[in-house]
Amino acid sequence: MTLEEQLNEATQTIRCMILTVSDCESYGQDKSGALIRTMLEEKGHCVTEYQTIDYDYTQIQHWIKIAAIRADIDAILIAGGTGIGLNDTTHEAVRDSLDKEMPGFGEIFRHLSFTEDVGTAAILSRATAGVRDGKVIFSMPGAPGAVKLAMDRIIIPEISQVVREILKDKVRVTS
Repeated sequence: MTLEEQLNEATQTIRCMILTVSDCESYGQDKSGALIRTMLEEKGHCVTEYQTIDYDYTQIQHWIKIAAIRADIDAILIAGGTGIGLNDTTHEAVRDSLDKEMPGFGEIFRHLSFTEDVGTAAILSRATAGVRDGKVIFSMPGAPGAVKLAMDRIIIPEISQVVREILKDKVRVTS
């Protein structure tokens, strides 16, 4: 099998962890995580882990570390905790975990939010993305509208390509 064929096969179905950072009591109350799951599965991707966790830097970092060592996870999608409130520590937890940043994700997300939905309130978002131990991490606001925007306009169109870029060197080494 050629390198190109291996990469195509490896990126057809992206295996994802969903983390919702919220004070939701149950998965039934978690509209954003459910929306992420639905949108991923509609595009043929797989959710291998789904957790709702509190607004807690240590818990967020814990789940990122778990995902980093799991072979069945290619991407971590985090919803919530990206604002400027005292409890909003997702940005710091993700930022402090990254090997490489992808600043374009947050920049494009804020631009789309500004032009399509929230106007100048887009400055309140600290959406971010990057790579940790060969896994892509996308961190977005927790509001269902923000999740839909990020998923529709950025993540779904690009997730396979991002994972493909990350896997390129791994596949090349094992060939």
